[in-house]
Amino acid sequence: MQRNLLRASNFQLLQKRFFKKYHVRVRFAPSPTGHLHLGGLRTALYNYLFARSNKGTFLLRIEDTDQTRVVPGAIEKLQDDLLWAGIIPDEDPTRGGPTGPYVQSARLELYKEQVLKLLNNESAYYCFCTETRLNLLRKEAIKCGQIPKYDNRCRHFNKDKVKEMLRKNSSYCIRFKLSSTPESFNDLVYGDVLHDISKTEGDPVIVKSDGYPTYHFANVIDDHFMEISHVLRGIEWQVSTPKHIMLYKAFGWDPPIYGHLPLILNADGTKLSKRQGDIKVESFRKQGIFPLALLNYVIGAGGGFYKEQQNQDLYSYQQLIKKFDISKLKMSSGKLMPEKLLEFNKLEIANLLRNEKNHKFLIERVKKLVLEAFSERKNDGSLQLDDYHIISTLKWSQNRISTLNDLVKEELAFLWIVPASVPNIEQAGCSDAIKLLNAELGEIDESNYKTDWMIMYLKNFAEKNKIPFAALMKILRSVLSGLKAGPPVAEMMEILGKDRTLLRLQRCVS
Repeated sequence: MQRNLLRASNFQLLQKRFFKKYHVRVRFAPSPTGHLHLGGLRTALYNYLFARSNKGTFLLRIEDTDQTRVVPGAIEKLQDDLLWAGIIPDEDPTRGGPTGPYVQSARLELYKEQVLKLLNNESAYYCFCTETRLNLLRKEAIKCGQIPKYDNRCRHFNKDKVKEMLRKNSSYCIRFKLSSTPESFNDLVYGDVLHDISKTEGDPVIVKSDGYPTYHFANVIDDHFMEISHVLRGIEWQVSTPKHIMLYKAFGWDPPIYGHLPLILNADGTKLSKRQGDIKVESFRKQGIFPLALLNYVIGAGGGFYKEQQNQDLYSYQQLIKKFDISKLKMSSGKLMPEKLLEFNKLEIANLLRNEKNHKFLIERVKKLVLEAFSERKNDGSLQLDDYHIISTLKWSQNRISTLNDLVKEELAFLWIVPASVPNIEQAGCSDAIKLLNAELGEIDESNYKTDWMIMYLKNFAEKNKIPFAALMKILRSVLSGLKAGPPVAEMMEILGKDRTLLRLQRCVS
């Protein structure tokens, strides 16, 4: 409790010092090395909400300095996933902006200019150590039970030695001189944090031998020139923050305010892994999860909101922005609750259905799903895809399904297609009963095709005609859906409606 109060107090001081002085500018800066996953989505979301709730600016920057790991098409896919999620940057590689370009590989000249400043003020130096030497250092440290790290040998070369090595065209990288005096920094989420990185690593490389900057160097340069006021990123980067602050000081720049987000864990407490196929945003899209449901799902594993919703309705985009409070972010890791995701998605389907303006969108989504699921029936005219039927089906099913994809599962195929085979009612011994039922149902008003009324009617019909009720249900289920199991027959008749019910019965009668 005391720690939370201290954190809130520190946050208020930072707000007074920083928010009034600067326009809030935050960024999401992924590497194009694969798919956007839940951890990245949450980081993007919190940056977006922080910007919007403070009338600030949200940037998307692509950090592709490690060219060996770049996946073709990843940038476009990443932007598409963010767009799908409703997380729209103000400045990005597509829109551009006043501090672009927004892809690091297009900013190499800037990095070259800036590293010269550090070389000139002796905050950085040329390192001529070969990979062979570095490997030997690593092996020797492990052999002695020490932490493998660079021994800073080239830091101590004099200017003449450096000139000589450069004249020989010796391969080199550029390293930054770490301070041996650790300093704490104030983390928006965790309060005062102290990491003595000089104990665990030697002077880091800031420009590689291929001329490309490392993540740490480019990250600092870009945050400065893009005027980033706050950096909200995963907790795994907290240990690197002192290094970044040292770089800022070497340039004589003011660092941004840093806040680190807790880990997201699986339901069983294990860490999320990029190798998990089920944490990619793309996989949730394919499952039929709606964007707002997914966003409400990930905030449960990070906080940032007052806990005023237990059996919560969905936060809308406007509510997410209005209710987001960075001082409410959790410090402890948060577990995902997969069962909540389907609850949220069911709520979103109901919310979308309530507003007729969304019906066209839903109709198109359902049509696409049905045409993909039953592609072999696409051109034979048997698919029932009129708008009224789709909306009626959605209203009937909204409490029975968790995703729109559920509508095309085998047990609900009857909603869209007439069964391929017609059961032999003569062989089943109920030919006369089905003919009579068909005639009676034709006389019943459409308004009576409701589940409760139809159950009573079918029970009375079976009793009156001395047919076992279970046998009648079995043959009717087969006639209407071609299935041995599925929703109750009366429900099938309600959702199919009078005309479609009679059409399927008449196929048997005729």
